[in-house]
Amino acid sequence: MRKKLFLLILSCLTTLGLSAQGRWFNDKDLTLTGVYYYPEHWDESEWDRDFKKMHDLGFEFTHFAEFAWAQLEPEEGKYDFAWLDKAVGLAAKYNLKVVMCTSTATPPVWLSRRYPEILIKEEDGTILDHGARQHASFASPLYRKLAYRMIEKLAEHYGNDSRIIGWQLDNEPAVQFDYNDSAEKAFREFLKKKYVNIKALNDAWGTAFWSEVYSSFDEITLPKRKQMFMNHHQILDYRRFAAAQTNDFLNEQSLLIKRYAKNQWVTTNYIPNYEEGHIGGSKSLDFQSYTRYMVYGDNEGIGRRGYRVGNPLRIAFANDFFRPVQGTYGVMELQPGQVNWGSINPQPLPGAVRLWLWSVFAGGSDFVCTYRFRQPLYGTEQYHYGIIGPDGVTVTPGGYEYSQFVNDIKELRKHYKPRQLMPKEYLARRTAILFNHENSWSIERQKQNATWNTLGHVEKYYKALKSFGAPVDFITEDKDFSAYPFMIAPAYQLADDELVSKWIKYVENGGNLILTCRTAQKDRFGRLPKAKFGAMLNRLTGNELDFYDLLLPNDPGKVVMDNKVYKWNTWGEIIKPAQQATVLAKYTDEFYEGAPAVTTRDLGKGSITYVGVDSQDGALEMDILKKIYPKNNVQILDLPFGVTMEYRNGLGIVLNYSDKPYQFDLPKEAKVLIGKPLIETAGVLVFSIAK
Repeated sequence: MRKKLFLLILSCLTTLGLSAQGRWFNDKDLTLTGVYYYPEHWDESEWDRDFKKMHDLGFEFTHFAEFAWAQLEPEEGKYDFAWLDKAVGLAAKYNLKVVMCTSTATPPVWLSRRYPEILIKEEDGTILDHGARQHASFASPLYRKLAYRMIEKLAEHYGNDSRIIGWQLDNEPAVQFDYNDSAEKAFREFLKKKYVNIKALNDAWGTAFWSEVYSSFDEITLPKRKQMFMNHHQILDYRRFAAAQTNDFLNEQSLLIKRYAKNQWVTTNYIPNYEEGHIGGSKSLDFQSYTRYMVYGDNEGIGRRGYRVGNPLRIAFANDFFRPVQGTYGVMELQPGQVNWGSINPQPLPGAVRLWLWSVFAGGSDFVCTYRFRQPLYGTEQYHYGIIGPDGVTVTPGGYEYSQFVNDIKELRKHYKPRQLMPKEYLARRTAILFNHENSWSIERQKQNATWNTLGHVEKYYKALKSFGAPVDFITEDKDFSAYPFMIAPAYQLADDELVSKWIKYVENGGNLILTCRTAQKDRFGRLPKAKFGAMLNRLTGNELDFYDLLLPNDPGKVVMDNKVYKWNTWGEIIKPAQQATVLAKYTDEFYEGAPAVTTRDLGKGSITYVGVDSQDGALEMDILKKIYPKNNVQILDLPFGVTMEYRNGLGIVLNYSDKPYQFDLPKEAKVLIGKPLIETAGVLVFSIAK
């Protein structure tokens, strides 16, 4: 009942225009900058010096108690907040607000030893143990009881403290694939609630296949995901259940804190594992936050030294995914320098840390925080850089770049304009990418081609949009489609007639919809409809899908569009188009040479384009989109990969992740505020735009 009442209040506030951004943050601040601190790691005699240094470097808030359950509750039922009170007081002395964290990622040893039944059990039978983190089961009622008791004490103590601006729940909470007894019991209850009777479950899971029929819910166990040919409908429900466990755990923490919190927001710091399915699922959070590390040994960057700068789309993608959930977002952990947990841990390129900060800001964030202030002297992360080195006084290169960013933001506050002020030509390119993690879950169990990559398929379209200088939102089906002139639904495998009808309405009312291969081929249970292959889309696209083909990666097929040839191998659908459709691309080889691969047609006031093939390098996807936007009289940019541009608060922000300088053509009447139009690698240009 309490949960329903809160959600009703939240809905009313949203209706009144009190978004998360407007309610919790002052737009005139542009963004706030903070840093993690662990008082329990350092002698109290050093705290005052450390907080003064934070203030001197320009930080505006700090972050406490993330992994401190053992210090907060040293014995079961006995609490000690005196040390934390002192740290909060010293932070306030230097005008630093505090984000308080629940410590549920690291249960104390007394809890693990006294109640071993709360420990996670992996699929192979391994039981996780004390000595690391995230070893307690979200499905354990006992663990939740003990965690909530500690959180309530913490919230009761600090919920009415004006020095505390907000709360972070847990730490990087992930979806647990937990096989302990509590999880199995909870899974059965989840299924009983969803299906009511066992016949409905058998029908949904197709258990008539291979003699899998169940006579009662008590016969069902957690699916062995590593077992070959395990029922993928069952695994689909298991993944829904697992995500729900994480979401419920966070929801209950949030609602508990809000019993006591006065004008304090609640969030958590997700790792942007978009396909796990839990991000955005905890509705009682005030907004979403994420963690992002850019340089850790991969080579997703551009050029020989790209591994020192990072993937140009890595932060942008996260911004565009997290922001639309509730209208604002923050970054709770952003890399301050060299890290310790990657395969190879190089130094970032000078300027890269500042580039990442501006990348977060460009997407519309309200705060950015870095992990951590001081490099630790012991523990798993000894080689993880901080703002300050291990001596406690020396500022690291990344520390100076954070300080530079803070000073730049303080200067830009003098040029404040409303967040919504953006050029018309920019807003005209506004595009939604419709995303549902369950499509990835379904495809992953039946990829049909080992080289298929669902998220990689999505990124081909996203990369093109960033080249166009288009503002992008990743949205879910409950959002208002009409807010976007363009919408892309990549590999949207699980669908129903209701969704197709919503797409038709969107197009008829003037929207431009791009659907791609593997879309609407299965129902929400992951079953093929009793119809011709792909028939769910026929009334929208006007096409019929004849069949699909898959090729070897070392012997790709070809499609041609406007006399340009593109290679493919992962997935290709052979289309029979409607008479009124225009064929954009055709196959040029195999036994279906000349068959259409891509079609488009007008429908009502809008258009529907169907891309039935997944190219190897994304060039086809880029060129298709280059046709659609100009056709609708929308101007697009042609930024090289590695250069991105966004607008917010009357500011244009251009970022260069590429390995060569880029000359940006400033709009008329624009005034350079930071940087130069010739942007060096890891450089930033910020300019004001005319009203």
